[in-house]
Amino acid sequence: MPETVLAPAPPSVADVVRDTARRFSAAGVPDPQVDAELLVAHVLDSSRGGVQAAAIRGDRMPPPAVAALAPLVDRRCAREPLQHLTGLAPFRSLELAVGPGVFVPRPETEMVAQLAIDALRSVASESPIAVDLGTGSGAIALAMATEVSHARVFAAENSVDAYIWTKQNADRIGARNVTLAFIDLADAFPELDGTVSVVASNPPYVPDDAIPRDPEVRLFDPPAALYGGPDGLDAVRQLSRVGLRLAHPGGSIVIEHGEWQGAAIRDILTADGWRAAATHPDLTARDRATTAVRP
Repeated sequence: MPETVLAPAPPSVADVVRDTARRFSAAGVPDPQVDAELLVAHVLDSSRGGVQAAAIRGDRMPPPAVAALAPLVDRRCAREPLQHLTGLAPFRSLELAVGPGVFVPRPETEMVAQLAIDALRSVASESPIAVDLGTGSGAIALAMATEVSHARVFAAENSVDAYIWTKQNADRIGARNVTLAFIDLADAFPELDGTVSVVASNPPYVPDDAIPRDPEVRLFDPPAALYGGPDGLDAVRQLSRVGLRLAHPGGSIVIEHGEWQGAAIRDILTADGWRAAATHPDLTARDRATTAVRP
């Protein structure tokens, strides 16, 4: 009678998460445990909480999930963004489809969206208008549209690659109060001149000769979404002028920027005629956005 050889038992979820987190830590991934749990959740079609529960129960990884995970771990160790591997980026209450060619929305931009949403909610109008210039994945525009459902939101993008993601996200989320346009920032929405309550943007603001520290940004975010001229403020200067064209008296502008750029942006806005320019910190106490009001 031939000897029976038993196949080795699949590894446990806990072991896989631990080993993956160890590899991520060695590769310099900023949050190795979180990323390990999220990537295992992705191949298991589960959630991070589901993975944590499976690890506590002693569940084992199905072999197909082990096979699917291996190349994703290699790619994350090469510092490809986690969001590119899962295809999704959480943003406030939304899950946005992302990938090569579009800027991955960051948690700090959620407070920029909050500033725009608060300004939009304060408008005494049955149908206030908001514009997101350089919308990328559609993060700020779709947050405004879904959280202020009585508003009309217009989103402009001039990158072909990014616009594909913008449209995909608008279709997935199904916000009927969003209008998309493939158009340059300077030419955006002339039909709205003087009617807009909130102009929002997360423009490129990295100086041309600066090198982003994180490989996820430096190697994978599109350069057009990062670099904003010698001082990083070329797009901001244009936003200020376009915002004055679009906004009605009392309308607001909300601009995301780097932590050291607040004073320079306040000066730009004030010189152009905006009033009450103010810079706001994010949850890490770093200056993240500047707002102003059209006279």
